[in-house]
Amino acid sequence: MEKGKGLARRWAVELHDASSSSSAVPDPPGFARSAPDADDAAGARQRKDSETAWKAQKAWEVAQAPFKNLMMMGFMMWMAGSTVHLFSIGITFSALWQPLSALRSVGKVFEPFKDPRVDTVAPKLLFIALNLAAMGLGVWKLNTLGLLPTNPSDWVSSLAPAREVEYAGGGIPLN
Repeated sequence: MEKGKGLARRWAVELHDASSSSSAVPDPPGFARSAPDADDAAGARQRKDSETAWKAQKAWEVAQAPFKNLMMMGFMMWMAGSTVHLFSIGITFSALWQPLSALRSVGKVFEPFKDPRVDTVAPKLLFIALNLAAMGLGVWKLNTLGLLPTNPSDWVSSLAPAREVEYAGGGIPLN
């Protein structure tokens, strides 16, 4: 005898009861169909409230994102040192360009959270303030590198350059 043929199934369950004429399945205990409109309205309102809270939370997360970039850029500037070379100039101009491009696209950044029930003014202000702080960090680094014209001799060629106030040497007199 071939495998699987000729053997009758011993265990079979008939899920359809032919004796009952109604094809509707009775409601489970605790389920009531009497007031679906009230439940649907409350559920829709709760979903809208939770969506509004989610949008507000995500708007604040996006607003605080430049702080992480600010810390990373500060560490990179510290690692670049205070001498003028290609790496430190590249890091400095990157520190200036990233906040500038972020400030130009504030509207696009907060577009997904645009909703009459979500107030995005405070997150936008925080986003702008953190990006301005990042730009300030870049300007400070430019000043540290000596690339900002801060002395009068930087503007007028007939003036003598500023005199060094302090000299340091490794124990050898520099006179």
